[in-house]
Amino acid sequence: MASETEKSTSAPSGEVDDARVDERDQEESDDIALPSHVAGSGTLDRLVDTARDYARASASENTLKAYAKDWAHFARWSRMKGTEPLPPSPEMIGLYLADLASGSGPSPSQSASRPLSVSTIDRRLSGLAWNYAQRGFSLDRKNRHIATVLAGIKRKHARPPVQKEAILAEDILAMVATLSYDLRGLRDRAILLLGYAGGLRRSEIVSLDVHKDDTPDSGGWIEIMEKGALLTLNAKTGWREVEIGRGSKGQTCPVHALEQWLHYAKIDFGPIFVGTSRDGKRASETRLNDKHVARLIKRTVLDAGIRSELPEKERLALFSGHSLRAGLASSAEVDERYVQKQLGHASAEMTRRYQRRRDRFRVNLTKAAGL
Repeated sequence: MASETEKSTSAPSGEVDDARVDERDQEESDDIALPSHVAGSGTLDRLVDTARDYARASASENTLKAYAKDWAHFARWSRMKGTEPLPPSPEMIGLYLADLASGSGPSPSQSASRPLSVSTIDRRLSGLAWNYAQRGFSLDRKNRHIATVLAGIKRKHARPPVQKEAILAEDILAMVATLSYDLRGLRDRAILLLGYAGGLRRSEIVSLDVHKDDTPDSGGWIEIMEKGALLTLNAKTGWREVEIGRGSKGQTCPVHALEQWLHYAKIDFGPIFVGTSRDGKRASETRLNDKHVARLIKRTVLDAGIRSELPEKERLALFSGHSLRAGLASSAEVDERYVQKQLGHASAEMTRRYQRRRDRFRVNLTKAAGL
């Protein structure tokens, strides 16, 4: 049986197959190199390696993985159609988008694939643009072969965004109550409560270190104080600070849960949330994968009986890592500005998208206009 850490970091075989579609394409994405007319040297070669490291840090690991899959899929599609992905051809990319939207399948000999959503197609196009830029090409998304096809896809297939269910205060209490008090249970309790109170993304939770600069892959660190904890995050929108105050009860206080985990796991350096041994009694040194947070949420939702009137498959589809952020936005009865700051949103409109439960008519413009 695989250990918990191995389960957290392994990838499905389908993902591995996609990654192997064309290793040459993947290598081309790392072609930051010296100009052909400049002779190499030890110093310059080291600078090339450093520049490549910085280039890889230009986007999150999850984004880079998604972009790599986008390119592998498009490269395979192109070759199945008898062409090459390089240089960029707006005409072929327009046909590719149409294929994704119609679900006509990769080839006549294979069964039709499921049509992709508009948001996924838009993301695929962004992935192609990024990949072309890494290879020294420019993709003009305003070219009529791309822009008009995409506009038609959006007009014909666009749907309101499907939102994940918010985990409300009573839900998170029920979820943590299902956890044991062994080392693994202490860790998972801290993950759920800290993620909920901080409105954190699952990647932000698992990227936390004990101190600043503990590890090269750190996404932030945490300072525990008398009144709460201060998280400094290198988040999706840049560096931000998140304050998490202490709760009214020790059993549900996120800061207390974090202290308990760090104490009993004997963690004083490096990643905060790591794997545990199979018996749940020893902590490893390996950082958890963000997929662990998603699995934890789904498992405890089932164990707590949340939305038990629905079939299990539907219940699992309702909840994800974003359910924690939506839960905080929906449950915290404070000025919207504070919720916006906690979630790290650039606009109040984005925060409102996360609020599943709010008084939409608190400001009544009809009455204000004299009607």
